[in-house]
Amino acid sequence: MSTDDQRIGLADDLAARTDDELRELLSLRPDLASPPPQGTSVLAQRALAAASIALVGEDLDLLTMAAIEQFITLSSGPDVARVPASVDADALVKALSDRAEPAEISRRIEDLRRRAVLWGERDSLTAGAHLASALPWKALHLTGPLARRTPDDVATLIDGVDDRQRDLLTTLSRGPALGRSRDAAPGADPDSPVARLIALGLLARVDDQTVELPPMVGAIIRGEPPLRTDALTPPDLADQQASLRFGAKAVDAAAGGEALELIRHTTALLDVLERAPAAVLRSGALGVRELRRLAKATGLEQKRVAFLAEILGHARLIDVGFPDPPPAGDRGEQAFAPTSLADTWLHSAPERQWATLLDAWLSMPRRAWQVGEPDRDGNAYPVLSSELYDAGAPVQRHLILDLLTELDSATPFSTETVTASLAWRHPHRIRRLSPRVVGETLAEAQSLGVTAHQSLTSVGRVALSDTDPEATDSQVLAAMRKSLPEPVDHFLTQADLTLTVPGPMTAELSEQVELVADLESGGAASVYRVSESSVRRALDAGRTSSELLTMFTAHSSTPVPQSLTYLIEDVARKHGSLRVGIASSFIRCEDPTMLAAVLRSDAAEQLALRALAPTVAVSPSEVRTVIDRLRDAGFAPAGEDSSGSLVDLRERGSRVSSSRGRRRPTPRRSTPTSDQLQSVVSRMRSHDRATRATPSASGKADSAPVRAVGGGESTTALIQLALRANRRLLVGYVDAHGSASRHVVTPRLLGAGQLVGTEEGSDDEQHFTLHRVTSVELLDN
Repeated sequence: MSTDDQRIGLADDLAARTDDELRELLSLRPDLASPPPQGTSVLAQRALAAASIALVGEDLDLLTMAAIEQFITLSSGPDVARVPASVDADALVKALSDRAEPAEISRRIEDLRRRAVLWGERDSLTAGAHLASALPWKALHLTGPLARRTPDDVATLIDGVDDRQRDLLTTLSRGPALGRSRDAAPGADPDSPVARLIALGLLARVDDQTVELPPMVGAIIRGEPPLRTDALTPPDLADQQASLRFGAKAVDAAAGGEALELIRHTTALLDVLERAPAAVLRSGALGVRELRRLAKATGLEQKRVAFLAEILGHARLIDVGFPDPPPAGDRGEQAFAPTSLADTWLHSAPERQWATLLDAWLSMPRRAWQVGEPDRDGNAYPVLSSELYDAGAPVQRHLILDLLTELDSATPFSTETVTASLAWRHPHRIRRLSPRVVGETLAEAQSLGVTAHQSLTSVGRVALSDTDPEATDSQVLAAMRKSLPEPVDHFLTQADLTLTVPGPMTAELSEQVELVADLESGGAASVYRVSESSVRRALDAGRTSSELLTMFTAHSSTPVPQSLTYLIEDVARKHGSLRVGIASSFIRCEDPTMLAAVLRSDAAEQLALRALAPTVAVSPSEVRTVIDRLRDAGFAPAGEDSSGSLVDLRERGSRVSSSRGRRRPTPRRSTPTSDQLQSVVSRMRSHDRATRATPSASGKADSAPVRAVGGGESTTALIQLALRANRRLLVGYVDAHGSASRHVVTPRLLGAGQLVGTEEGSDDEQHFTLHRVTSVELLDN
């Protein structure tokens, strides 16, 4: 069968399909619909192309691959380059029935027919010359010598080879599975390592100079879960060895705890970056030295900081720019610092903070776990490096996580079961979806609360759903609110000046506690410590000692210890005795003795203080400098404005303006809509009718020509003739997008520069602008 015969055969098969079947084909193979094909003949030609069939293979599972290999074996033997002949579907099912259920095999055959990979009657199925392009490998491994061997049998074969053969297998397992050797020919020396491995089935011959390592052999050598071919049934996704120790509520509660830790760590990183922005490398990335500094300042591991920085960068919560206000010691260079969007995020509800980070991770075209790994030159990948960009990362991430939605709630899985299931469902991606990739992705998913206790959470299930985006967002927020623990408005005050908070605090209480105490340890129950510096920080912000004691009394579930009361009153007694205002700066003190002590201190010389009165002194230094120097000298000054009121002297963190627009979510799938597919099918049907239409023969009684080109007078005359004689027309037309098409039309009206007619196969009236008409041909009725 020639290639032209195949195209004609498939074109006839496609032309006989219903509109619904053609729309289904185009939805399964969207590459065939762009640009819209001119008729089913062109559609068949595209469907037979090797590149298009290779795209089909990306969506096929292992059993379908086995059906394709068996088809090739039955139709053309081991020589896959030859054009396959027709095959009886029953013979194909029988050949695989010892490894899979006949009903499942038949379902895969029907799926290949729906995708136009196979066509014809069931007893004479036909395929194109490039059918082998759908396979993820060059040789036929699912029908080869090892196809019915168990992994233990293959491992025994591998253990029995000598060192040279083992080295050869190891080399192919680490790199591309294909290898070149003159010993691959059938007539080569049978004692050569390649020939002996071919004889054992541990290598498959592709041609006289090429061999390929079977995927099961490579997986066993690499220590990965092997791709089992002795049974073509999908492996269990659930981890049967794990016990169901946690229910759905416990899983969601654990996810909420992970989310709170994520938010706390993210807030800590933003706080460090706003106080000390991170330097930028020449490549635009964040260097190892800065990563170590951020890890030390936040108390987090470097891997965790890199993960958070990658998410924050993609969410536009941090960016590169000139910090405003400049931090201390600023040299006028660009740095990584929070953006204005970070302020919005910091003041959002916990579920919205969680949703922002989760959405950024799901759509992030990068893999944060690759930070620190060596690149091609042996250098470690830095954080936020452009070299880590990979548009396929979110697709791969969704591919792994979408698989988990098949499990029931609280059903545990493992990295091994997920890897094996992915390999069975997507044989084309075996090397790309390695246990390392799957394991790191699942670890990140756990950090985001998508999984917990090795199970998919309610938040993850909703976030991965493929429904309306707006509806999904509201459902995700609702699931997150349900997973997060209820905020508490109380704490337990201890005699050692620590506060134990049994859960996440309300926004109002959190602001007050974080102002007067420092976090010592986070988690489900956070511990804060009150110190002299933290109390002074609250007093600097305008709080009074009575307000602080009232807050502790109102929110503490335990009696306020006397030691805490003494600390607050003692710091408040010293605080504000000195008042610093603006002269360039002035110092005001109700106690002349204290002001005299200030003037005798080393700070007086540094600040060039000059006494104006027993209770007033002035300095040429700025207010912030005067306060810092006096505090270094052991005093407790407070700032005041022109009215004498205390002012909040806490420094405002640096911000940068984002150099990029806010990230917009991209659709996960680019499948054409139903209306678009119907339009493509309608145009193909129209072109097919135009191709089959019979033009009117010349020499008839009508004096007008039977064909006219362009939109001039001859075209108008021919249309008018068709209107009078109630004859059909074959109209060539170019639309506003420059796309040419042909239509079989029964004209109804001609006027206002338009031809109005009913197209064959449709009851709707069509309008054709005359100046876009390229040709008009009179047809026989």
